[in-house]
Amino acid sequence: MRYSDTHKQETRKKVVKAAAKAVRLRGPEGVGVAEIMAEAGLTHGGFYAHFPSKEALVAAAIEEAFRASAQRFEKLTEGLDAPAALAAFADAYVTPEHRAHPERGCPIAALSSDLPRQGPQVRAAYEAGVRGLIRRIAGWLPTQEPDRESLAASLVAEMAGAVALSRAMSDAAAAGRWLADARARIKSRMGFDAAGSQS
Repeated sequence: MRYSDTHKQETRKKVVKAAAKAVRLRGPEGVGVAEIMAEAGLTHGGFYAHFPSKEALVAAAIEEAFRASAQRFEKLTEGLDAPAALAAFADAYVTPEHRAHPERGCPIAALSSDLPRQGPQVRAAYEAGVRGLIRRIAGWLPTQEPDRESLAASLVAEMAGAVALSRAMSDAAAAGRWLADARARIKSRMGFDAAGSQS
C-alpha cells in the first residue's frame, strides 16, 4: 500500500516527538530505534524511510525538544512585557517541576553533559537551540544592559546548571530548597529585587 506525502509527514512527526521525549529522559545513547518506532506504532524496518541514520533521528529529536520547549515558554509569557516575561521564565524554569520532568523540559538542562560525545549533526541542532534561547532571554533584558547577549548566555548556563545539579540530588526536599535559593540569586542577576520588581 502506498501512503500519501501527508501520511509520511505525520508519521515522521510522531517518531520525532517520541524520540524528543526519550532523548531528554535517557540521553542520546538511550534512544533505541526499535523502541522509538514501536512507541510511534511502527516497525523497526520503516525507520530508514524517514531517517538516513540514528544521528539524524537524534538531531531531529533535539530540534523538536527545543521547539516544544520554546512553544511552552511562549504560552507562559504571552502578553507579558519584557520584565514580567523574564521573571515568569525564571520562575517556571528553576523549579522542582522542571527537575522532576526532564522528558518535557529544556534540552539544555537534560543534555549538556551528553553532547561532547555526539556527532556534528546532533551538536549543530543542539547549538542552534541554545543560541535561540539565549537570543530570547537577551530580548527580555533591560536595554541599558551593555552586553545583553553575554549576560543572557551566562543566565542560561546558570539556570540549566541549577536544574541539572538538582537532578543529581537524592533528597527532593533539599533539592527544592536549593532551587528556590538558586532562582532568587538568578533573578537578582536579572535585575529583580527581593520583592520581585526589576530595578
